[in-house]
Amino acid sequence: MAASKSSTPLLKDELDIVIPTIRNLDFLEMWRPFFQPYHLIIVQDGDPSKVIKVPDGFDYELYNRNDINKILGPKANCISFKDSACRCFGYMVSKKKYIFTIDDDCFVAKDPTGKEINALEQHIKNLLSPSTPFFFNTLYDPYRDGTDFVRGYPFSLREGVPTAVSHGLWLNIPDYDAPTQLVKPLERNTRYVDAVMTIPKGTLFPMCGMNLAFNRELIGPAMYFGLMGDGQPIGRYDDMWAGWCTKVICDHLGLGVKTGLPYIWHSKASNPFVNLKKEYKGIYWQEELIPFFQSLTLPKDCTTVQKCYIEISKQVKLKLGKVDDYFNKLADAMLKWIEAWDELNPSGASTGVPNGPAK
Repeated sequence: MAASKSSTPLLKDELDIVIPTIRNLDFLEMWRPFFQPYHLIIVQDGDPSKVIKVPDGFDYELYNRNDINKILGPKANCISFKDSACRCFGYMVSKKKYIFTIDDDCFVAKDPTGKEINALEQHIKNLLSPSTPFFFNTLYDPYRDGTDFVRGYPFSLREGVPTAVSHGLWLNIPDYDAPTQLVKPLERNTRYVDAVMTIPKGTLFPMCGMNLAFNRELIGPAMYFGLMGDGQPIGRYDDMWAGWCTKVICDHLGLGVKTGLPYIWHSKASNPFVNLKKEYKGIYWQEELIPFFQSLTLPKDCTTVQKCYIEISKQVKLKLGKVDDYFNKLADAMLKWIEAWDELNPSGASTGVPNGPAK
């Protein structure tokens, strides 16, 4: 295992690992060779009186619901309760440039040669290389060793743009919705595709939060995982919501989103009947949500992530409030999230893009 780890960990002092959990973090033992050099932010969901055990030797800080209420005060209700969406609190309190987030049922995967995959290292490579959202390269990521831009690729676009998001995938249990889980209960993903690609500008995607990394300085304020779980009519759409908002903002600001490698081993499927209850309204609403995000345009004066996000919240209230009153509450929570973000991260300078919108 140690052979696949760099002698000097990449971005050791510039990256936090955020983990939402309700249980002891024994899974970290498997990740120790890869995660131990890094700082962990653990967001404990559910009962704050429960003691969560973390294996010895890890550098971490742990926040429970009492901590969230104390730190955010009246704005604490923008952070979901009894849902993995609480993880975004970790993004807010981090002081690092990069974030990697992983679920506690995600284990180290092996590539087709049997070598253990250092998922964090691959995410970092994705984030440190440019993206190509404006023109698709048929050999996928042209910045990877052993490949380049193909014939006919405009030279003016070959410099690429900064990568804001690296979206990883999963072996074993795929990230399926409840209806698909119900009709394919035994399906497992054994297909390892050795590729990374930039998602083109203008194309949305379903973002999964269990194996995800992003440049917090470039896109952090957009990584709000919404109002989900306890007291809300919907769950399991937290990462989807963040992904749609983030992609629209990345497209507007001229930033890139990559998907593909790295793979993790997703060890257990959640209960499809429980999931269906959480997802039911989302499955219905997404038929309105996708066209909303596809047609969403941001004004040229939205030159920071915060300005873009505030504009999206206004549009949510204006256009989605009539779908269900939940979206009015969500729009208000989006504004609280940005206010809380700016209070905890007062400089603000880190979330603008030097060249402004690419439009």
